[in-house]
Amino acid sequence: CCGCCSALRPRYKRLVDNIFPASPQDGLVKSNMEKLTFYSLSSPEKLDRIGEYLFQKASRDIYRRRHGFLKMVQKLLESTDPQLQTLATQSFVRFANIEEDTPSYHRRYDFFVSKFSAMCHSNHGDKPARDKIRLAGIQGLQGVIRKTVSDDLVENIWEAQHMDKIVPSLLYNM
Repeated sequence: CCGCCSALRPRYKRLVDNIFPASPQDGLVKSNMEKLTFYSLSSPEKLDRIGEYLFQKASRDIYRRRHGFLKMVQKLLESTDPQLQTLATQSFVRFANIEEDTPSYHRRYDFFVSKFSAMCHSNHGDKPARDKIRLAGIQGLQGVIRKTVSDDLVENIWEAQHMDKIVPSLLYNM
């Protein structure tokens, strides 16, 4: 009864659900992401619900070991909205805490190191938001380190290209 009841679901849930295609290999649906972004901007009072629903959806994907959600987390981190960045970081940290049975040969964390490092240097005009973004950046870096240290097959987090971003970001917040 999925098709007949979808009209009864809240609009924000339908918009979030439409981002994800039937086949995870197809990637996220960009046009539907733009619709959700527009809806979020025009109804900011719904941001908490949207973020919570995205978080639930990502958590389910984490539990089911669907890793296409990392693309969703990446898109949320690219947002300029501090709440979405914080929720994306929380999702990534939950992912980082999962111990996987099989290593991932293909996963790269360059984007996450760069983005979380940039968040550590946030100069957002609102001090509470700035502090929240910086804390999320630190937590994200911690998650990247935790995830990569435990897996010998992924890139070496201790290489200069990563440490040149991580160390200054942490020192900046001390």
